[in-house]
Amino acid sequence: MSAQLAKSRAARLRQAMEVAGVDVLIVPGDAWRSDYLRYAIDVTPMEGHMIACIGRDDTKRVFVANATEAARVSLEVPGSEVSWSVDPVENALRYVSVHCAGRSVALVAPQVASTKLASSLGGGGIEDATAWFDRLMVAKTSEEAEAVARATALADAGYAVFRKAARVGRREYEVIAEVEAWFRSQGCAENFVILASGGVEVRGMHPPGERRIAPGDLVTTELTPCVDGYYAQICRTLVIGAPSDMQLTAYAVFQEALQAGIAAVKPGATHGDIAFAQNKVFRQHGLGDYVTSAYTRVRGHGVGLYVDGVHVLEDVTLVLEPDMTLIVHPNTYHPSVGYMVLGDTVRVTQDGCEVLTRTSRELFSEPAHEPAMQE
Repeated sequence: MSAQLAKSRAARLRQAMEVAGVDVLIVPGDAWRSDYLRYAIDVTPMEGHMIACIGRDDTKRVFVANATEAARVSLEVPGSEVSWSVDPVENALRYVSVHCAGRSVALVAPQVASTKLASSLGGGGIEDATAWFDRLMVAKTSEEAEAVARATALADAGYAVFRKAARVGRREYEVIAEVEAWFRSQGCAENFVILASGGVEVRGMHPPGERRIAPGDLVTTELTPCVDGYYAQICRTLVIGAPSDMQLTAYAVFQEALQAGIAAVKPGATHGDIAFAQNKVFRQHGLGDYVTSAYTRVRGHGVGLYVDGVHVLEDVTLVLEPDMTLIVHPNTYHPSVGYMVLGDTVRVTQDGCEVLTRTSRELFSEPAHEPAMQE
């Protein structure tokens, strides 16, 4: 991440703390949910819990679970005071009790924190700062949006690798191993991925498994690489062999729904508007049952410092602003052919949106024969 971007985020955070009247902000994280910590102090936990106590005066106290983590964080977060113990949560709460008495203290993301830390809300005079901190992460600067655009370009290139790797006879994990190797060769060590292969029996996607790809399969994937700390995602479906008329007819509904969802992305619209636009297409085609939670999870979600941001669902009222980034994806089960996916990452503009994904929205096909053995 660029020094300028880190400086910009730190300045925005201090300003938000001032507006909220917060003197000390407690920011938890772990190796899976590191987005709040990365926004606040640009560090990713490697193991165990990490808790940062950030003062509005730019002081930084960081509590970690072992000496190795403490040494690393001391180097990666200049100007911070780092300490470690087997119970970093207790250490952080003791610090707040002793050093922050009489000051306004708030905790962000209790859902990410340990139970002990989350239970400190209210009872110890600690407020919940999640709503306004989430707003900071969603309302991106132009530099943050550009980082998402770079990640989207990598996702496009990664899907081209995926298509070539998805060959008859290969196990799902072998396909993803090739894709992961390629991402790492490009300097991208972090990529969230799920996929599926099969036919009408397939109801969703999963981590890569043992199943071998077979002729006639639908092969779906979500690739979500991370560039400069920011994620972007692509969702596509391919067929092993020539697509059937039924597969093409079904996929046309997904293409129509994606286009409708993207057309709804503009400043002032909500995530609910985007979901409704997509779902309306399925309902018009008699597929309304398949936009419910029984068959699909979300109709898209935010992208940025986390792989799965604010969800695109009909009851979500988040209002879009320029430079917000999200993926629109009408991914769901189709009763005639099985689970299909199609999704593009977009950036909200002043009067609509820019589609960052460049990969064709066609139903791709790859050869149904096994590759010839090489001598």
